[in-house]
Amino acid sequence: MRRAYHRWVASETLEDYALRYTPQRFRRWSAGRVANMALGVSSFLVLEALGATLMLQFGVLNAAAAIVAAGVLIALVGWPISVAAARHGVDMDLLTRGAGFGYLGSTLTSLIYATFTFIFFALEAAVMAYALQLALGIPSSWGYLISALLVIPLVTHGVTLIGRFQRWTQPLWLTLMILPWLAVWLNDPGSMARWLHQEGAPQVPKTFDWHLFGAALTVALALVTQMGEQADYLRFMPQPQPGRRARWWLAVAVGGPGWVVPGVLKMLAGAWLAHLALEHGVSAAQAVDPNQMYLVAYGHMLPSGWAVAATALFVVVSQLKINVTNAYAGSLAWSNFFSRLTHHHPGRVVWVVFNTALAWLLMELNVFHALGAVLGLYAHVALAWLVAVVADLVVLKPLGWSPRAIEFRRAHLMDINPVGVGAMLGASLLGVAAHFGWLGSWAQAFSALVAMSAAFGLTLLLGAVTRGRYHLARRADAAVVATDKADAEGAPLQLRCVVCQGSYERPDMARCPAYGGWICSLCCTLDARCGDACKPHARLSTQLRAWLRRWLPRRLQPYVDAGLIHYLVALSVAALVLAALLGLLARQDAQRAVSDPVALAWVTEVYRKVYVVLLTLGAVLIWWLVLTQRARQVAQQETHRYTRLLLREIEAHRRTDAQLQRAREAAEAARRSAERANDAKTRYLYAISHELRTPLGAIMLYVQALQRDASLSARQAHALAMIQRGGQHVLSLIEGTLDLARIEAGRVTLDVRPTDLRALVQDMVAWLTPQAQAKGLRVALEGPTRWPSAVRCDGSRLRQVLLNLLGNAVRYTETGHITLRMAYVCDVATVEVIDTGPGISAAELERVFEPFARGAAGSQHAGSGLGLTIARMLTQLMGGELRVHSELGQGTTFVLRLYLPEVAALASDHPPAALPAPVSAGAPPAPVAALRLWPPEVRERLLQCVRLGYPRGVQRVLDDATGLPAAEQLRQAAQALDLKTLERWLTEACDATPCAAT
Repeated sequence: MRRAYHRWVASETLEDYALRYTPQRFRRWSAGRVANMALGVSSFLVLEALGATLMLQFGVLNAAAAIVAAGVLIALVGWPISVAAARHGVDMDLLTRGAGFGYLGSTLTSLIYATFTFIFFALEAAVMAYALQLALGIPSSWGYLISALLVIPLVTHGVTLIGRFQRWTQPLWLTLMILPWLAVWLNDPGSMARWLHQEGAPQVPKTFDWHLFGAALTVALALVTQMGEQADYLRFMPQPQPGRRARWWLAVAVGGPGWVVPGVLKMLAGAWLAHLALEHGVSAAQAVDPNQMYLVAYGHMLPSGWAVAATALFVVVSQLKINVTNAYAGSLAWSNFFSRLTHHHPGRVVWVVFNTALAWLLMELNVFHALGAVLGLYAHVALAWLVAVVADLVVLKPLGWSPRAIEFRRAHLMDINPVGVGAMLGASLLGVAAHFGWLGSWAQAFSALVAMSAAFGLTLLLGAVTRGRYHLARRADAAVVATDKADAEGAPLQLRCVVCQGSYERPDMARCPAYGGWICSLCCTLDARCGDACKPHARLSTQLRAWLRRWLPRRLQPYVDAGLIHYLVALSVAALVLAALLGLLARQDAQRAVSDPVALAWVTEVYRKVYVVLLTLGAVLIWWLVLTQRARQVAQQETHRYTRLLLREIEAHRRTDAQLQRAREAAEAARRSAERANDAKTRYLYAISHELRTPLGAIMLYVQALQRDASLSARQAHALAMIQRGGQHVLSLIEGTLDLARIEAGRVTLDVRPTDLRALVQDMVAWLTPQAQAKGLRVALEGPTRWPSAVRCDGSRLRQVLLNLLGNAVRYTETGHITLRMAYVCDVATVEVIDTGPGISAAELERVFEPFARGAAGSQHAGSGLGLTIARMLTQLMGGELRVHSELGQGTTFVLRLYLPEVAALASDHPPAALPAPVSAGAPPAPVAALRLWPPEVRERLLQCVRLGYPRGVQRVLDDATGLPAAEQLRQAAQALDLKTLERWLTEACDATPCAAT
């Protein structure tokens, strides 16, 4: 949501880079077109009205001299401003920031500038409303509204539409302005001489007077703020091209201070035409109205009706040309002002409407009649501001007391720079004090020059004292100050904003530690959550706290953090602003009641009471705002603290996750390495077992053949028996190692199906009982109180585990008994195999499940040492556990625990996996026909295992060769140890199909 909002605000079709640097790619118009657009501001008719007002108040000589002098001073002030705006692509507010005022210090100048725009908008629109009333009879109230509303659609799309409008209307405006001047000059040549000699203008000073000249100069210099509007247009000036620099400088001169030339001529023409209107019987109050001036002038060339129409057309065109500029510049000023105070920018178009609404309110208050008083006071503040900017541009920057570049970004500026702000405030106070006569009559007469001189001198003084310490808050980023050489080496011309994701040129970007990336100047301005993390020492609150603690007595310093000092400062500012506004309105009403002392006293008393009431309400509101601000700061501090803790925890989690990821990757790499090693081992074991079993099979076959010879001596028979026993041991090792490798490689799968547990256990006991009885051992089976009808398990794997445990018990027990104790509770089967053998020592007990660990008792009996290892691995594969308890001389107990869920009774299509009985004559037909279809190598391996007497090898071959017919019948015969039947089946199958084993 925030990102979409920033993108909408950043739509430059409507915004015209209102709060940011104007990029070079946007300066696509020619220098002449930009100059023509900027020169269009000279169309405002307040110039004629101001010239007429000065003439009637101070006389022709004083007014003319003041107008010319003001034009020269305005041009001198405007030239550095115009060059800086055109060269750096910044408007008046951004230029002020980088010329000694700071990021928030220029907020005050934005308010001054915005005030200028809507005051002059109101004055111009009032002239247009009078023209509509004169030509069409529209009441002035409706005329004010129409004059305001007509401007809005021309300004919404910014400088693109304004430029076209100025270009289209420029010839018409020049024609309509010059024609009446020529008509009067040709039809009444003596009017100019009469004006210079002030004939027919009683109560007007006739001679030159320095005091009157100074007073007129002060009023005329109020027009210096017009240079701000010129800068707002000149920021679109393209960069000078090689070989065309003279044209560029000419365009800057015409579009910047160049408006002064037609402006001075229009003011002089206004004084001349006002004198002409007085000669034609127009009252002095109406003679300052441009409508009356040009109506009289057009009367020299057109009939009365046509003169009214021509005058109305000229006034409407002139007012639209200037008021689109006033509305546009005002929208920029209000955007800059409120965006820094509220960190919110609803869009430049909103401020166009806001500025127009303020002008309409002033029109309704009829401020046109207080023009002289308004501009006289306003001139001092405007002059102090602009002269301070000029002093920084022309003196401080060349001397190195101010950065040469125009730095406007929030991230790099101090909030308050005492150089510009201090010089402007000091010069404004001196100028206003001189204007009210507090510094003497001469200072009162030349109060504007006092303000200008004070601003220039204070700027130099403060600049020399501070030496640039309050200009920049941090060094410029390397990527922003990259040179053209760096561009040629491939540095990006644009950087992407981490907030709005827009791409902007490098001078408009700053490195933001709060967001961890590049941020554009607009998003930086609107952000209220970063707390100026990039420049905590340069914040306004930090600066004010440091200054107050430096100058306040120690006993008052605790009130600084409590907010009381801030409250008093804010209340003082509000009291001064409120006094100025109400004083202006009171002066307006007092002029109307000057002839009635009672009414004048009543007006004064009413405004005094209104001031007291509004100041009281303002004091309460300001205190509430201070407390709210304080609470917000505390909440923000807590939020930042918890945010830091959260970020610290997130960073710790990130590091932990990274370590876990690295460990996981290492474990995965180790697993893959182990799998590769295990696969290599398995392949090696299969290969070497094949190479060993082939000669070993031949040896065993020859031993069996030799043992059938009846003529063998006892020594020969013993030797053959030893060879056979050794071969069987080697073959057992090979088979056990292969089984172990298959289990470790995960190639053994479980064939889970319903199994009759009781039959399986009883068959295993019955099968081993003859071997035990041959050694004189007793075998006992202790079953559970209730046998399950059937359980789900892999019967063959369970049988293999029990066979290992019972076989070991029979093998290692010499006397006593063997007991198989069975318990079944809650689907958990517990099998205990208890023997009375020699037992296992504690040291051997730790290694009993390790491969090839046979112990002391095992060395006296045949075996591979892999049975228990395979049994435990199969138990774990089935999800169970296998433990052992033993003491030397006390026997051994193996405990097997398995989860064997009980199922319903076995169906006919699921025969129990019990131990099959040997095949007899009445058994089903032999699967010889099916065996003939098997691959010869599979039959060869099976026959070799059968003849060597290893049924487990038969099962392993069947597990590897899946999908063969009659495989289950051979598996059951192998489980029943019916090797003779298996040999007969395989021999008959090999008779029909050759088999190497035969």
